[in-house]
Amino acid sequence: MSAARATTPPGPSSDRPDRSHDAVRAADERWREETLRPALEKSPERRPRFETLGGIPVERVYTPRSVRSSFDRIGYPGQPPYTRGIHPTMYRGRVWSMRMFSGFGTPEDTNRRFRYLLAHGESGLSIAFDDPTLYGLDADDPESVGEVGKCGVNVSSLDDMRRLLEGIPLGDVTTSMTINAPANIVWGMYLLTGAAHRVPAGRLGGTTQNDILKEYIAQKEFLYPPRPALRLVVDTIEYATRHVGRWNPVSISGYHIREAGSTAVQELAFTLADGRTYVREAIARGLPVDEFAPRLSFFFNAHNDFFEEIAKFRAARRIWASVMRDEFGAKKERSLWLRFHTQTAGCSCTAQQPEVNIVRTTVQALAAVLGGTQSLHTNSYDEAIQLPSEDAVRIALRTQQILASETGVGETVDPFGGSYYVEWLTDRIEADVRRYFDRIDALGGVVAGIERGFFQREIQEASFRYQRAVESGEAKVVGVNAYTVDEPLRVPRLKVGEAARRLQSRRLRAMRARRDPRRHATALGRLRRVAETEDRNTMPAVLDALKARATLGEIVRALQEVYGSFRERSTY
Repeated sequence: MSAARATTPPGPSSDRPDRSHDAVRAADERWREETLRPALEKSPERRPRFETLGGIPVERVYTPRSVRSSFDRIGYPGQPPYTRGIHPTMYRGRVWSMRMFSGFGTPEDTNRRFRYLLAHGESGLSIAFDDPTLYGLDADDPESVGEVGKCGVNVSSLDDMRRLLEGIPLGDVTTSMTINAPANIVWGMYLLTGAAHRVPAGRLGGTTQNDILKEYIAQKEFLYPPRPALRLVVDTIEYATRHVGRWNPVSISGYHIREAGSTAVQELAFTLADGRTYVREAIARGLPVDEFAPRLSFFFNAHNDFFEEIAKFRAARRIWASVMRDEFGAKKERSLWLRFHTQTAGCSCTAQQPEVNIVRTTVQALAAVLGGTQSLHTNSYDEAIQLPSEDAVRIALRTQQILASETGVGETVDPFGGSYYVEWLTDRIEADVRRYFDRIDALGGVVAGIERGFFQREIQEASFRYQRAVESGEAKVVGVNAYTVDEPLRVPRLKVGEAARRLQSRRLRAMRARRDPRRHATALGRLRRVAETEDRNTMPAVLDALKARATLGEIVRALQEVYGSFRERSTY
C-alpha cells in the first residue's frame, strides 16, 4: 500500500459491514414487535409526544433509515461543506478563544476588570456597553439618568475609549465590541486609540457586532430607519476591507434573536438571512465577494437543548458554505467559512437558585464546543440578578478551562458526526431554515420583512408558546416551576451608583470647553454632507469628527438630521 493511500481516511463503509435498506427495515420491524411492544405494555413512556426545545418532534430511536444525507454532505472537517468544522484539526491544534463579556461603570472600572480577566487566562476582550452608549446618548444627556455604567461601560467620547484601553496591548489582544446602531462611531474611537498607541491599523484585530438588522428584528436598539442604517454597516465593511484587514466589521448575530424568544430554527434562519443581505449589499457597493466575505463572522446563542444546539451549529456551517458558493459565487475557502462566537443563554438563567445556572451554563458551553465554536463566552451564575461579580465571572471562565483541559472534548473533531439522531436533526434544521429563506425572499427580503413586522410576529408567537408551556408546567424550569425552595438569595452584590454618571458628565463638560469650536462645527458639517450622498463612505468623516472631539451623541444627532429616526410599527 502506498503512503498516500495509507493516510487516506476510511470511507463510511470500510469499517463495518454494509446493511441494505431492506435489512435495516426488517430489523426495525423485529425490534418494534419483539422488544418495544412488550416494554411499552409493561411501562408506558412518560408522555405521548417528545420534541426539542424549538418544537421539532423527536422520534423514539434513529437508525440508518432516518438519515438522508450522504457521507459527502457530512464530510470531513476542514473541507466543504464544513458540516464537521472549518479546520481539519479543530481544538487538537488550538482551543477556542475564551472571551468573557465585560463592562460596567466608568472606563477605568472596566479597564481594571479587563486586566483581571487577562491575568486569569482570558485570551480576548469582549466589551459590553451601557444603554446610553448603545442608544447613541452622551452620559450627560437627560435620557441617560439612572443608566450610565449600569449594564455596561459608558463611552461618550474618544477620550473615554482611550481610558478604557489604557495599558491594553492592542496589537496582541483581539477585542470584540457589542455595539450596533452607533458601531461606526465606537469603532472609529477604537481605531484612533490604536493609532495613539502606535499600533498600525493592519495589526488591530477584533470584531464589531454592527448587526443593525437584528436590532429591528429583536433587540430594538436602533437609531435610524433600516435602509440608511444598512448603508452605514456597508460603509464599515468597505472601510475595513480597504484599511483594517484583520478586523471583522460585522458579527451577524442570532444571540439576541434567541434571547427575544425565537426557536433555534428561527435564530439560525433569521441570522443567515441577515448575512445574505449584508453580502448582497456589499456586492452592490462594488466590493468583490472574496475580498470582504472572509472577514464576516457570526454570533450564536447556546441554549438548553443539547442536541438541537449541536445540530444547529453544524447546519449553520453547511448552509452558509452553500449560500456563499452557489448564491454569491465565492471562490476562496475562507469566504465559505462560517466562523462564529457563542454565548451561553442569558435568558435561561434564573434568579431562583442562581447557583444552578452554573450547571445550565456548563451544558450549554459543552454544546457550543461540540458544535465547533471558534470562541465562547460563558454566563455568570448571577446573570439574572445583576452585573456579574468577580467571583461569578471567575467561575464562568473556569468552566471553559475545565472543558478545555480536563474533559477530553477537544481530542477528536465533531465526535457526534455520524450519530443517526444528530445527522437527522442537522438535516431537519437545514430544511426548516431553507423554508424560512423562501418565505423571506417572497416578502422582498429582510428589510421588507422588518417593515412588515414579519420577524417580530414570528418571534412573539414562539415566545408565547414557550411561556405558556412554562406556566402550565409542561416545560419544566428547575427552581421556577419545579424543585423550588423558599430561601433568601445568597449572592454577593455588585452595585453601580450614580457616581459614574457624575464623573462622565464632568469630563464631557471639560472636553467641550477645551475643543476648537470651529473645527468641531466644520467636521460635523462635513459628516452631514457626506451622509447626504449615496456614493461616498461615511467612515473618514466620522473619524474626522472624533478627532475634532465630537461626542458620540453629537455625531448620532448629525446623522439623524440627515436620515431621520425610526419608530417601529406595533405588531401586537
